[in-house]
Amino acid sequence: MRTIPAELVERYESEGWWTGETLGDVLARGLGAAPAAPFRVHSDVRPWSGTFRDVERVARRLAGGLRARGVGPGDAVAFQLPNWMEAAAVFWASALLGAVVVPIVHFYGRRELSSILRAVDPRVFVTAERFGRMEHQPDLYADVPVVGVVGRDFGDLLADDPMPGVLAADPADPALIAFTSGTTRDPKGVVHAHRTLVHETRQLAGLFPPDRGRQLTAAPVGHFIGMLNAFLIPVLDGSPVHLADAWDPARVLALMLSDGLTVGGGAPYYLTSLLDHPGCTPRHLRRLRYAGLGGSAVPAAVTGRLAGLGITVFRSYGSTEHPSVTGSLYTAPEDKRLYTDGSPLPGVELRLDADGEILTRGPDLCLGYTDPDLTERAFDGDGWYRTGDVGTVDGDGYLTITDRKSDLIIRGGENIGALEVEEVLLGMPGVAEAAVVAAPDPRLGEHAAAHVRMRAGEAAPTLAEMRAHFERAGLARQKWPEELHAVDDFPRTPSGKIQKFLLRRGIAVPPGRE
Repeated sequence: MRTIPAELVERYESEGWWTGETLGDVLARGLGAAPAAPFRVHSDVRPWSGTFRDVERVARRLAGGLRARGVGPGDAVAFQLPNWMEAAAVFWASALLGAVVVPIVHFYGRRELSSILRAVDPRVFVTAERFGRMEHQPDLYADVPVVGVVGRDFGDLLADDPMPGVLAADPADPALIAFTSGTTRDPKGVVHAHRTLVHETRQLAGLFPPDRGRQLTAAPVGHFIGMLNAFLIPVLDGSPVHLADAWDPARVLALMLSDGLTVGGGAPYYLTSLLDHPGCTPRHLRRLRYAGLGGSAVPAAVTGRLAGLGITVFRSYGSTEHPSVTGSLYTAPEDKRLYTDGSPLPGVELRLDADGEILTRGPDLCLGYTDPDLTERAFDGDGWYRTGDVGTVDGDGYLTITDRKSDLIIRGGENIGALEVEEVLLGMPGVAEAAVVAAPDPRLGEHAAAHVRMRAGEAAPTLAEMRAHFERAGLARQKWPEELHAVDDFPRTPSGKIQKFLLRRGIAVPPGRE
């Protein structure tokens, strides 16, 4: 792990951003304050309905069973589960034990799972017998001392009596290892301490409107933001938990009316897929009051569209490594909410290097990676983290992400920002989503390749129609895409981000020109 400068530790503690609380302390207090809060899983496979008290009892019985098997503070407890009640029980039990919880996205395959298990060497692994493409693969975790399979023998791990209290742990020690699915490389393990995760939970919760409604979480709980929204923030404020184990816009629209739920944001895809669905009606729009967007590039065309429908949009910027760097309150001026990624949140420092890359540090910044080489490259001795993102800061201190360094297309020695080209593509009739990546070019090295997902019933434009649109938009000709691919949907990370490295892989051989 990286060494955090002593002056930063002193500052974060003196300001109250870091406290003596562990994740288990915070959860135990929150669960005790709202035992009757509803907890529901909306699933065709494993539906469940109960209260915080009911889930906490399962979690404390699991904690008791694991403790009897020698599991305690500092041990790694990994789970690969859909958005089910048992995932919450494993997460909460791990926190109460002072263990290091390792959520794994449920649709990670054999290669990703084996890599993660090698990296963390868990004492416990909990999975499902089967869900979608995921299935119980005992040979992968034959060396893990304690294994439980939901749908088979998970109940055998539960003690008869719930474990009382919380086991003591050092707030500076690791509490969670989150594996990022990333857009450019294999998953990497990001290590958070109790104090960084507790601060982040409070930080993110502070951005939410108090009247945001009953939220549905469909982002996988194996992913950082899904985990926060499902298992931590609701416990902090005693709000109901509603989970869905699959993203189905038609099902979500039905739940909005039948159960009075809403979707509060995330990656833009979650909102646009609802709005583009033919079943979306004015009744649904009345439930979509707010859209807190982040987790991927947020095009102005999307924020403008949402605002035009009467939805209050506010944006934030962060990553698994540094979850809440900037954000706008829902009460901020509209131009800041729609067109910037917000201003630095309490405790966060931000600066741009000579190339425009964003460097950050703050009380919710992670401890580093499970791979020490990655930690060495990403953090400096003064505590700054190199985000890999490029941005600008306006006179009021609001940040706007302009691109990722890896999303830059270098055409004949000239840098082209993918986001700028994507914004123009989104202005074409019928285009619901767009992604632009670098394609190999035998003459120029690289050129821009466009991928578009069309709205239902709309035909994809031709390359000639796209070029005419770019000419009307006035974008420099060298930035125009030289390939156009229509897709039914994009490969995505668990948080809904488009996996651009897979798009690049698909066009690795220079195509013929039209």
